[in-house]
Amino acid sequence: MLTAAVSVALTAAGVAVAGLRAYRRRFLSATRWFAVALVPLGLYLTGLFPVARTIGDELADWATKLVFDPRVWSGIVLLGVSAGLLAATRWAGRRGAVAGGSESRPAAAGPAPARPAVAPAAGTPAAGPAPKRAEEAARAEQGKAGRAGKPGKAGKGKGDDGLDEFADIEEILRRRGL
Repeated sequence: MLTAAVSVALTAAGVAVAGLRAYRRRFLSATRWFAVALVPLGLYLTGLFPVARTIGDELADWATKLVFDPRVWSGIVLLGVSAGLLAATRWAGRRGAVAGGSESRPAAAGPAPARPAVAPAAGTPAAGPAPKRAEEAARAEQGKAGRAGKPGKAGKGKGDDGLDEFADIEEILRRRGL
């Protein structure tokens, strides 16, 4: 009987708070309060309060055994030793893989090809804004004339090392000083 009275009182208090929230035009908050207010009466009417009490009693019994039973503490120590051993073997395995793996692992790629740096040569004067535009226009016309005479870049000519594709990228980087 006491459980019923407490459940009804908690539900009534929650509904009152929800009503105040709705009066202040905070409808989202009012809806949340109303939803939470229905929980105690719903638990009582479904009969879940005795279940909750049984679960609470079992948890209390387990906690009491945890504190006063040496057998439980022995089990906790064994679990701790097991976790420590697993962590130590994982650490040792990683350390061995790093130390031995670098010597036996082949290089991912060969040495870098010898080619000129992207930055302009030290003796070349820096171009101002006007010469850059003129240079770009001249290169654009050269490119158009060169492309008009050739059918395409399908075949590689003599002395072509495959780096011609990066000429445009290098030029952009040079213009930006990178």
